[in-house]
Amino acid sequence: MRRRFFCTLSLAAAVAAPPALAAPRLLPDPPLARRLRLRHAASGAVFSGIYHNGLAADPKAMAELSQVLADTRTGQVRAFDVEAIDIVWEMGRRQGFAEFTVLSGYRTEATNREVNGAANSQHLRAAALDLQIARARFDGFAEAALKLGRGGVGLYPGQGFIHLDSGTVRHWREGETPAAMALRRGPVLPSLPPRSPAEQRIDRLAEAWANLRRR
Repeated sequence: MRRRFFCTLSLAAAVAAPPALAAPRLLPDPPLARRLRLRHAASGAVFSGIYHNGLAADPKAMAELSQVLADTRTGQVRAFDVEAIDIVWEMGRRQGFAEFTVLSGYRTEATNREVNGAANSQHLRAAALDLQIARARFDGFAEAALKLGRGGVGLYPGQGFIHLDSGTVRHWREGETPAAMALRRGPVLPSLPPRSPAEQRIDRLAEAWANLRRR
C-alpha cells in the first residue's frame, strides 16, 4: 500500500510539473535574403537585418536604413538608393565583412559644401556611402570594388575610407589632380530629379522611424 501511494504521488507530480521550455530556434534567412549591418560612425545609429528578400527591397527596412544614413548635421532624411545599398551588400559578401562603419551617407547641399564634397556628389542623391576600411584590408577591398564594375569607387587610403556609389562606372584616387579626378568622375550629373511616389513613401517611413528613435 505504501509503495503504491508513493508511485501515485510521483505520477501526480510529474503530470503537474510544467514542461521544460525548449530553447528558441533561430530560423535561417530565406535563401535569397540580403542581410546587412551598418553603423554610422558620427551618430552611432545602427541598422542590422534583412533589407531585401531577393526579389524586392523591404520598404520598412529601407526606411530604417535611410534614417541611419541621414545627414548627420541636420538629421534630414532622404530615401536611400537601394542600388547603392546592394553594392555595399555585395562587397560585404565577397570580402567577408560582418559589419561596415559608415563615415558619410546622405548629405544635404549645405553639409556637402561644409565637407568640400563634389558639386555633383552622389551623396546628395542618397546614393553613396563612405566606408571606413582598415589599412590591412584596404588594398584587397579596393581591388575587389574596382573589379565589381558597379558605380563609382573613390579610394582615400590616407583617410582610411572607400567611397562607393551607384552612379556611372568610374573611379578616382585621393591626391589626383583636379583635371584627372574630373575625367574619372565623368560628366556633370543633372539636377536632382523629382521624388517618385515610392521614394516619398520611404521618406515618410524614415521620418516616422526617426521620431520613434527619439522617444
